[in-house]
Amino acid sequence: MITEYPPPMHATTAPVPLGSTGPRLLPMGVGTVQWGDRTVWGYGQRYGVDDVRDAFWCSIAAGVTLVDTAEIYGWGRSERLIGRFLRTVRSPVFVATKFFPFPWRLSEGAFFQALEGSLRRLGRDQIDLYQIHWPTPLVPVERLMEWMALAVERGLIAHVGVSNFNVDQTRRAYAALSRRGIPLASNQVQFSLLARAPERTGLLELCRKLGVSVIAYSPLAQGLLSGKYSLVHRPAGVRSVTLLPSLVRLGPVIAELRRIGDAYGRTPGQIALRWTIEKGTIPIPGAKNGRQATENAAALAFALSDEDVAALDAAADRVVPDRLAPKRG
Repeated sequence: MITEYPPPMHATTAPVPLGSTGPRLLPMGVGTVQWGDRTVWGYGQRYGVDDVRDAFWCSIAAGVTLVDTAEIYGWGRSERLIGRFLRTVRSPVFVATKFFPFPWRLSEGAFFQALEGSLRRLGRDQIDLYQIHWPTPLVPVERLMEWMALAVERGLIAHVGVSNFNVDQTRRAYAALSRRGIPLASNQVQFSLLARAPERTGLLELCRKLGVSVIAYSPLAQGLLSGKYSLVHRPAGVRSVTLLPSLVRLGPVIAELRRIGDAYGRTPGQIALRWTIEKGTIPIPGAKNGRQATENAAALAFALSDEDVAALDAAADRVVPDRLAPKRG
């Protein structure tokens, strides 16, 4: 069955270009690490294929057309699910996925084998945005970018991205691709009110200067900034243990998110997502069902004042002390 959608909801946020030459997209995507992951997120136990299909449909209906996945999410299950869902829509969907440089497959041949596996699972001839999931000390950044450039030249990928690259690695990736006449479109990094290292190390500023989009993963800090968790009501599964230290000291940030949210008629999670947009990034919050996807997308329908952003910065600094001095360049 082909699903057709009404025009996207009203968004006060204008589309932004991906990188310097990419398409213009609303500055939000949907992250799909939960789609098919049984170990951490409990796929198949607390939610299933119908739920994530609704998350996909509701995201597209809201104009959120960037769908971000990776070959290791659910060990390929996330890509396969997206491939199924893509066949049910006529609307254009911008698909991003990633190559993980495992130590046992660090050759050009292994790279292209992984890329072809992602293409097959997604049911596509070309991937819109292909990203190196993590840098590795075993392969120079320049060689990784050489493989990416070859993939672009062969028509297998449209845009090149990286993920978890620091300032120096980003500069090197940008320079290596530039020598081949190819722009670096994006750097996907962890960024939220509880994870501000990209801002404090100068990475955000560098990417702005180079015309590289910053895609923010975990913008809700694995749900902690949604306001629904506390020491009494913890996340399910292993996250109830791994996120406990953050829950202990989260109070000031949640209080500020609620205060500002009350003024806008928005949830804490929507305020937290909007904060990442105001910082010039493209957040990709996860969504396990249609309700979560719709709630996330509502962050595109309002804007925060400079005073609100500063108040949130201050609240976050009280929870996560600024140990990294801001850098320029």
